[in-house]
Amino acid sequence: MQIQINTDRSLEGREALFAYIRKVVAHSLSHQSEHITRVEVHLADENGAHDGSKEMRCTMEARLEHHQPLAISHEAANIHQVVNGATEKLAQLVKRTLRKLREEKGHRTDPPPPSPETTAL
Repeated sequence: MQIQINTDRSLEGREALFAYIRKVVAHSLSHQSEHITRVEVHLADENGAHDGSKEMRCTMEARLEHHQPLAISHEAANIHQVVNGATEKLAQLVKRTLRKLREEKGHRTDPPPPSPETTAL
C-alpha cells in the first residue's frame, strides 16, 4: 500500500508530519492493506495564517483493487486530531465497503446451474 501525502504551504515540519501520517495510516489500515493499492492524503489549513485560529482539513482517498476510489473528509482544530479522525473514518469506510463486496460476491443473482436430473429429460 502506497501512501501519498499532499499539503499546502502553510504547514511546517513536513518530514516529521509525513512520518506521523504514514505511521497512523499504515497502522489503521493494516487489516485491509492487501486490498488497497494507494492512499492519498491531502492536508490544508483552511484559515491559513489570517485570523490566528487553525481549522485543519484532511481529505483521504483509498484506491481499492477492482473498485472505485473511496474518499472522506474531516475537519479538526489541529493536525493530530484531523489526521486521526480522517484515518478512522477512512478505515471504517474501507471495512464497510469490503464487507459489502464480500456479501455481494456470496449472493448470486443468476439462476443456479441445472441439476443433472433436469438436463437428462
